[in-house]
Amino acid sequence: MLNSRLSIHAKPIMPRKILVTNALPYANGDIHLGHLVGYIQGDIWVRFQRMRGNTVHYVCADDTHGTPIMLRAEKEGLTPEQLINRVHGEHLRDFTDFGVAFDNYHSTHSPENRDYAGDIYGKLSRGGLIDTRSIEQYYDPVKEMFLPDRFIKGECPKCGAADQYGDNCEACGAAYAPTELKNPYSAVSGAKPVLKTSEHYFFRLSDDRAVAFLREWTRGTNAAGSRRLQTEAANKMKEWLGEEGENKLSDWDISRDAPYFGFEIPGAPGKYFYVWLDAPIGYLASFRNLADKRGDIAVEDYTDAVRSEAAGTEMVHFIGKDILYFHALFWPAMLKFAGYRTPSQLCVNGFLTVDGAKMSKSRGTFITARSYVEQKLNPEWLRYYFAGKSNGTMEDVDLNLDDMIAKVNSDLVGKFVNIASRCAGFITKRFDGQLGETDVTACSEFAAAWAADSLSSAYEERDYSRALREIMRLADVANQFVNDHKPWELAKQEGQDARLHQVCSTALTMFRDLTRYLKPVLPSLASQVERFLGVPALQWQGDWAPLPAGHKVEAYSHLMTRIERKQIDALLEANRESLAPSTAQPQAKAVAASPQRHAEKQQHTVQAAETASPHISIDDFTKIDLRIARIVDAQHVEGADKLIRLQLDIGECDEAGNPKPRQVFAGIKSAYDPVTLVGRLTVMVANLAPRKMKFGMSEGMVLAASDPDGTTAGLYILAPDDGATPGMRVK
Repeated sequence: MLNSRLSIHAKPIMPRKILVTNALPYANGDIHLGHLVGYIQGDIWVRFQRMRGNTVHYVCADDTHGTPIMLRAEKEGLTPEQLINRVHGEHLRDFTDFGVAFDNYHSTHSPENRDYAGDIYGKLSRGGLIDTRSIEQYYDPVKEMFLPDRFIKGECPKCGAADQYGDNCEACGAAYAPTELKNPYSAVSGAKPVLKTSEHYFFRLSDDRAVAFLREWTRGTNAAGSRRLQTEAANKMKEWLGEEGENKLSDWDISRDAPYFGFEIPGAPGKYFYVWLDAPIGYLASFRNLADKRGDIAVEDYTDAVRSEAAGTEMVHFIGKDILYFHALFWPAMLKFAGYRTPSQLCVNGFLTVDGAKMSKSRGTFITARSYVEQKLNPEWLRYYFAGKSNGTMEDVDLNLDDMIAKVNSDLVGKFVNIASRCAGFITKRFDGQLGETDVTACSEFAAAWAADSLSSAYEERDYSRALREIMRLADVANQFVNDHKPWELAKQEGQDARLHQVCSTALTMFRDLTRYLKPVLPSLASQVERFLGVPALQWQGDWAPLPAGHKVEAYSHLMTRIERKQIDALLEANRESLAPSTAQPQAKAVAASPQRHAEKQQHTVQAAETASPHISIDDFTKIDLRIARIVDAQHVEGADKLIRLQLDIGECDEAGNPKPRQVFAGIKSAYDPVTLVGRLTVMVANLAPRKMKFGMSEGMVLAASDPDGTTAGLYILAPDDGATPGMRVK
């Protein structure tokens, strides 16, 4: 006999009270798919927690301060306030389109943020953790402003490459101070900068109190016993902090000089908080703004160190790994010594690659959220694909476009939606939309999944890929049930109405369960299913039970379409930039390229921490593929002051077996006549990532020596001993 009753009880859970935040996007550009990795991960987790009955306040804001904002506004003929207000609307629109549903989306340029920043700074100062000291930095005499590192350009002091940023060389990868650049110029005005001394304010991150606290905090667990940081994040912090007894941290420069768009430091006219000081404070500011709107949230229960512990609240940050340093060192130290609660957990995601490579404007893979929507692609396709690539670690996520097409079409259309499309019509046409009895024995795996912890644990641990694998396994069970009982054949047989009714009703119970499990990932689709099934909003609580006999469902309408390759091709084309050579002046080009949020490096801190050791390991060295190369051609580069175009033979051939030389642009024009280079052997870095330059693609780097002090003039390319041949590896 078919069993229509099965009692499965879910384990009771204690309600949690959680403040969840996502990293603040900078108000200087569009939201792109790389941003959405972290926001989608955060939104899925929030939706799951709410389905479990937990109280969650989900907030974010635009990060609005800093030199790039000020300069972009000036370029567009706007005030900074006008610019950030416009961008705020654009960002919120894009997040909403992708189902990222913040309770409050605020701005760091707000009275709440000003108040919190002043309070935290004042408490740190009174605690003896703020110092002042004079520093020397570049100043633009035309714009009358101090220049951040990324707004200074010049020739690399290591390799001589032109038009390099003030903190690192994109040609050879060297890191250096802006004062080491040769022939520096301001990327803002083109003027030659001058060195000028200014008094700056520093947060004493190197203080023994801060170091001791951070060593414990980064390695420890929260009140629930979970690690505050993922293992790989904690290990990275250990590198920066050093071993017990070491102190590798540098003090943090938290001030900038006028003109600057931001908050003036209390009691320090003409000095402004560096954007990275008030940016994370924006989490608290957005939360307070939400509380003021609602009137039923006790803010201090979530923000005060003493009250939050008593209230048992949590504060969870979803961030990208590019801003881990700020969130795992500066931010908790600021909060700790100002009497605020520290984060319960940092959930750190990796970067996005597209088809295995860095996002590229030339290939059309630097895809904005707006273009995705405008090309009529379903945002939930992307949510599902990103979830399937998310495992709770800092690993990068690769958006393989062909794989996305296959996964969405197979899993969501071919497996999930297919269950309802094959069964719902019979319920409507043959049984007036009313369900019959459910074969609960056939649903045993679904009931067991409800009672088990595996799916909920996967969501809790942000291992969404594991959750989706299990859900799709259950979808296979449901489809196998439908295939085995063939309702389309039962419908043609006399006397099989009862059996047909039960099979289709059972399949829809299975479909209900799958929808519940997919709801955090696919909220819009789940909402459609809830309306179709005529059920209240699906929750992750209570006992398992089938849809009851006699329950009325709506007529089925199609839930999701397949992805067509032509849609993806149109998306890439819409995002592809022209490859025509640029005619812009170097300084103008620099201004356009430099206002990237996380590229405005923190002086005296991040670089110092990352380059603290003067040594590399043998593993580091072996990563460099040095090859003997023969120069088969060398030519002047029209329009370039320092470059020679080299064709280098390193023993590579095309499919026909013909030599295939590499093209490399080398900044050696001052030292060599191209004619004299042809036929010479030299050494090149063969595994350096190709770099698109104004004059063409550079596929490596030639090694050359120079006197860093300038006592001996000239550049000298390296040459191997007799007997070396092209392609030999240098070991």
